[in-house]
Amino acid sequence: MPQQNDVRKIIEELRRRIHHHDYLYYALDRPVISDAEYDILFRDLLELESAHPDFITADSPTQRVGFPPLDKFAPFTHALPMLSLENAMSLAEVMDFEQRIKRILGVHGDMEYVAEPKMDGLAIEVLYEKGVFTAAGTRGDGFVGEDVTLNVKTIRAIPWQLVTPAEGPAPPNHLAVRCEVYIERMDFRTLNENRDKNGEPLFANPRNAAAGSLRQLDSAITGGRPLRAYFYGIGRVEGYEFNSHWDILRHLRLWGLPVNPRSQLCQGIQQALDCFQKLAAVREELPYDTDGVVIKVNDLGRQERLGEKSRSPRWAIAYKFAPQQAETRILDITVQVGRTGVLTPVAVLQPVSVGGVTVKRATLHNQDEIERKDIRIGDQVVVQRAGDVIPEVVQVLTEKRSGRETCFFMVANCPACQGEVVRLPGESVHRCLNLSCPAQTKASIRHFASRGAMDIEGLGEKWVALLVERDLIHSPADLYQLKTEDLESLPGFGRKSAQNLVAAIERSNQASLSAFLFALGIQLVGSHLAQVLAEHFGSLDRLRNAGKEELEQIPGVGDKVAVSITRYFANPANRKMIDGLVAAGINPGISQRVAVVDHFWEGKSVVFTGALASLTRQEAATRVTARGGRVVDTVSGKTDYVVVGDEPGSKLEKAQKLGLTVLTEDQFLAHLPPVGGDQGSSDS
Repeated sequence: MPQQNDVRKIIEELRRRIHHHDYLYYALDRPVISDAEYDILFRDLLELESAHPDFITADSPTQRVGFPPLDKFAPFTHALPMLSLENAMSLAEVMDFEQRIKRILGVHGDMEYVAEPKMDGLAIEVLYEKGVFTAAGTRGDGFVGEDVTLNVKTIRAIPWQLVTPAEGPAPPNHLAVRCEVYIERMDFRTLNENRDKNGEPLFANPRNAAAGSLRQLDSAITGGRPLRAYFYGIGRVEGYEFNSHWDILRHLRLWGLPVNPRSQLCQGIQQALDCFQKLAAVREELPYDTDGVVIKVNDLGRQERLGEKSRSPRWAIAYKFAPQQAETRILDITVQVGRTGVLTPVAVLQPVSVGGVTVKRATLHNQDEIERKDIRIGDQVVVQRAGDVIPEVVQVLTEKRSGRETCFFMVANCPACQGEVVRLPGESVHRCLNLSCPAQTKASIRHFASRGAMDIEGLGEKWVALLVERDLIHSPADLYQLKTEDLESLPGFGRKSAQNLVAAIERSNQASLSAFLFALGIQLVGSHLAQVLAEHFGSLDRLRNAGKEELEQIPGVGDKVAVSITRYFANPANRKMIDGLVAAGINPGISQRVAVVDHFWEGKSVVFTGALASLTRQEAATRVTARGGRVVDTVSGKTDYVVVGDEPGSKLEKAQKLGLTVLTEDQFLAHLPPVGGDQGSSDS
């Protein structure tokens, strides 16, 4: 009997810990343990309850999904429960899954499955009535979630109106669809960089950022976050019957809902396993985080016969990749200097394998972040690695401290040049203000030469460091003065490799304007914004002479970005460098779509509604911005023109009520005479 009491106590403690972590994860979006550690807790509880079924209670985490929603949102009831998935951590568990369902169904041959990437985001349900978006809610406890309708409406990937295809059925009268809301890795890095510059706390990972964005009371904040979505299934449907899960995904695509293109119909379990292996092989190259593959029985009749357990369907399983988090120790904290002079503390780790990759360093972001997480040299920590970014410390295991750990304080002098280190008012980072700092020079030249910028093949970190240290280059402009004889005597170079590098540098002088602007490394100007600026201004001269007010009129350019751009071009050292680049033969010149003065469009605010027959919405918007116009999403009293295509939405009604100028597609095209790249291009 004492043994039984001990088992009961262990089960109760496991439940308490899981409830606590569910609360942190689902309700507060602040997990403190890794997914791998949580899975171990849950599996331990599941095994104990399976061995001692008398101890199973209705409120056990194994009998429900997630955690009840907070009171700050209205409740959202799911007509059909949003169940979570059973996890498989090994091949043997996947094979057990197949044998189990074949036994229940009495099937002996191969079965059809659908394999889908398991997105690492936040699951929501979206309701459409007669094809119109009406409501959306989070998973919550699987039965009742939180109403996040207004926030979801700001996500561009989720249409307000479903498409009725020319060939195929119209959307049903009532359609509840399930999707995963997520943030891509590059967008996540940009989001955290901006938060860092603004002194805001950083998100731990893209999943936390997506969850935190969806659970904002102010939907304007959500609208400013780079949220995306992939749809993967349905809830209650009225007015249409599907034949299979693959049929569901096909129709969701037809109706305009994004479905992950890596989803695959599989003839037999082996094809599903092959899909898992292929995805695992390219996992780090994907733009988003995924932690496995979901394998689903394709036939809906068989799904219904298999039914559900208390918290998961019997007809699906999530085959998970190796964990992307691991535990290790911080051996030291060093400081790196970036191209803008920002000093970043980096943890030197006891080497550890994370997702099959040996990790030796992890970013600590800044001094404030170190103090917030109470990170010390000697600490045992949990690190995570996502994509090709430097790993980061997720959590300090304070309970494992010995008392010999030491605190870190930012250095007073730059480790690269010994210049003074300062923290400017309003910034969360420390900077070296020495513009001649060799670390900044190396970083700025590496960025200038990188792919997506000037794309100078062969000019990597090693050669940049060597050229700077040998005093051959001091800025990007110096690259174009290099000659073969300057390089062939350097360690690691021969005549052929020197000729190749000089030729690669010469080829880069034909880079596009957008690539050149990105290469300059203007603070807050990434590759996308560089493209927007190139298309709007059309030439380097127009941009470098633009004022702050003119810049702020461009979609995507706010006050801080405008200040950053004008400050960059006002800096004499930057202007001198750009003049040197132009003198060296770089001619970003005119953008493919030449910005011209067009008095009909210049300074005008334009809204599009409905589908255009002769060109895409993006192509139409690009032509307007190339002529000095501004494309916006919302109709208001300040809107100058509303361009109407087929099946326009409510924007047309609002425009008519406000007495705005409405243009048909023919009228719109009549005001677009060929300009520069329009002539003879694929979009004319």
